[in-house]
Amino acid sequence: MKIYTLRVLDIKKETNDTVTICFKQPVLKKIKYLAGQYLTLIFRINGRRYVRPYSFSSCPGVDSLLEITVKRIPGGIISNHINDAINIGDSIEAMEPMGDFFYQEDKDPSINCIILWGVGSGITPLISIAKYILFTYSDKKVILLYGNRNHESVIFRGQIHHLQQKFTNNFTAWHFLTQAIVDESNPFVVQGRINPEKVFANLKQDDLENAVHYICGPPGLKESVKSAFNLKGISSDRINTEDFELIKNPKDFEDIRTQFIDLTFNNINTTLEIVKGKSILEAGLDANIELPYSCQTGNCITCKGELLSGTVKTIGIDKFPEGLAQNEYLLCCSYPLSNDVKININ
Repeated sequence: MKIYTLRVLDIKKETNDTVTICFKQPVLKKIKYLAGQYLTLIFRINGRRYVRPYSFSSCPGVDSLLEITVKRIPGGIISNHINDAINIGDSIEAMEPMGDFFYQEDKDPSINCIILWGVGSGITPLISIAKYILFTYSDKKVILLYGNRNHESVIFRGQIHHLQQKFTNNFTAWHFLTQAIVDESNPFVVQGRINPEKVFANLKQDDLENAVHYICGPPGLKESVKSAFNLKGISSDRINTEDFELIKNPKDFEDIRTQFIDLTFNNINTTLEIVKGKSILEAGLDANIELPYSCQTGNCITCKGELLSGTVKTIGIDKFPEGLAQNEYLLCCSYPLSNDVKININ
């Protein structure tokens, strides 16, 4: 895993609770990434190491700087640190870009419409993908469906307006506002939450039949959109989602008990108590062991460990990412089922 040191060149205030951090590309080993991927930042605060992934809001080939956009989360240690304590000139460590939430050119040649579904800070990877499509392909349409509370909370409002002016025939943005009074004379500003049925009713049939979808937002958005897709008969291979958190079913924990495991990392063995409900990764971090990790949602393999003995259960993901060998598990979503679990991390 490559580690970069990035210098902050600029900080842009997007909304009252959101900032964009602009990094200079390293001189010797430039960072290559795909629109829609994320950059994992490393911080040390009060003696503890924190690792957080943030989607690129910049687009390779379009933006000269590396940009990530962070919305403040109440009680969030890192999001508040980034919004309040990062200054121009600071140096921040980062892992190499990761993630599979990006446009795949060769997946289906019939695709001529890319539909982006987002709410709040879920716009971050979507704006990167939108810029990539619009600046790369003159024959493809981009439709953005973006939900917020009101006009003031719309992240990248200026960028979206600029793209609408520059790509009049290829880019359409619909804003859904839950707390604003909407002027009915503007058909692209809708009062209320994103309603997939209403969206489908207003889309051209040709666009819908030849579209690929990218969804980034809260679980409610994903479930409502996927349900509408099922009714429309839209194939799952045309649906891409970005997950910021693991969705855990309480029933999956019925056979989980507090267990003790042996964890070996950097040739140091530690006996860990894994309290019911805690993943192996969470317990290790709570014990101040600086384990490798990034997304914490089962989408990467940074936190993988080799199971030497015992039984563990994976909770929260349906599909394992590529690159896991036999007997390797993602510790962010792994829970011990027995007291003889031994795990080694290289």
